[in-house]
Amino acid sequence: MRRELTSKLGTVSLATLLLAVPQLAAAQEADVTPLNADIGFIFTTFMFLVSGFLVFFMAAGFAMLEAGLVRGKNVAMQLTKNMALFSLASLFFYILGYNLMYPGDGWTIQNVVGAFSVTALEPVGLEGVEADLTYASVGSDFFFQLMFCAATASIVSGALAERIKLWPFLAFVIVLVAVIYPIQASWKWGGGFLDAMGFQDFAGSTVVHSVGGWAALTGAIILGPRLGKYKDGKVNPMPGSNLALATLGTFILWLGWFGFNGGSQLYMDTSGNVADISRIFSNTNTAAAAGAVAALILTQLLYKKPDLTMILNGALAGLVSITAEPLTPSLVSATLIGAVGGVIVVFAVPLLDRLKIDDVVGAIPVHLFAGIWGTLAVCFTNSAASFSVQLTSIVIVGAFVTVSSAVVWLVLKAMFGLRVSEEAEITGLDRSELGMEAYPEFSGS
Repeated sequence: MRRELTSKLGTVSLATLLLAVPQLAAAQEADVTPLNADIGFIFTTFMFLVSGFLVFFMAAGFAMLEAGLVRGKNVAMQLTKNMALFSLASLFFYILGYNLMYPGDGWTIQNVVGAFSVTALEPVGLEGVEADLTYASVGSDFFFQLMFCAATASIVSGALAERIKLWPFLAFVIVLVAVIYPIQASWKWGGGFLDAMGFQDFAGSTVVHSVGGWAALTGAIILGPRLGKYKDGKVNPMPGSNLALATLGTFILWLGWFGFNGGSQLYMDTSGNVADISRIFSNTNTAAAAGAVAALILTQLLYKKPDLTMILNGALAGLVSITAEPLTPSLVSATLIGAVGGVIVVFAVPLLDRLKIDDVVGAIPVHLFAGIWGTLAVCFTNSAASFSVQLTSIVIVGAFVTVSSAVVWLVLKAMFGLRVSEEAEITGLDRSELGMEAYPEFSGS
């Protein structure tokens, strides 16, 4: 599915919208005739704005999830990183990223590298623009796509928590949101070569989630584990500071995902599109629930007690799994797809520990492993998908992101260093890097 905008826009009136309301109310279920162009423009633009601020709220979800799963001495640092990464994404995505991702006819290298130019919005009130309202406003599409870009950066933040320096991390975020993410996203959503191959990724199990996962995995390997995490052949648990916050963050992410997947329908100009958005909401919710229940049951069977952190990540893995194709599955299929995502998390977390790859919040199993599964699962419900094309696209995106991320991480390591000092890590990044604490009353300060 391509996410492109027309360049010629026109004026619309509230009166036109009001006149169309009775027609909409009288429409039959089978009616899929497009609305008047003005009204289609309004409704699709409105959908992007509403979906966009739902996805924006996911930034709060990531912040709360990470704040709850890190130790108390590092909470303020995680919150700082989340505020900073979203703000940097908001700036650098318009400065460079958006037109790299959606070059239209302005490819620098055809179907591979987009346009190097700053984003421009339509004129105020669309004044002086020819009437051709075939899609949505540039501003609404930019706003919606920005939220996906910021979510990708948030994935990396949690995995590398508690031992990475602030400024090298933020430098990596700038490269990720301005260059790495937009280039690979253009290959599918910008009409690039993966789209021409027939790659199917409705809302980004690979384009968003696996990309964040590959970048996080590469960073975690180069950065190394936290002090004391793996010692004498044993894995030493490091419990988070606040599971209530982590649970709140998960529910916020679950809510935001309705905008994430629902808005990716891209159009709300026919009754058919509106019905599809409703179907997407239902499948998205079902997959999340199935992932949580699968993790609940499996941890009970394996560990004799349910594990809340696994249940939270199980729900998120279910969401990631359904993201590549939330429209075509039935509720039963969505349940199975989400449940497999929950199972993947339960087995992938200890696998990473055996490999001594320290992922503080479980971002790599949730976003990378479940993202790969979700991308392949498209083949079970969408006849347009080919297993070989899906797998080839996963490998291409994974190789590009891994290599480019490794280069950036290694350059930053050589120039500035990535890890805080051993003393700073023991003290906590809140005090050593920021000089403040999230919970000073509990530290005796």
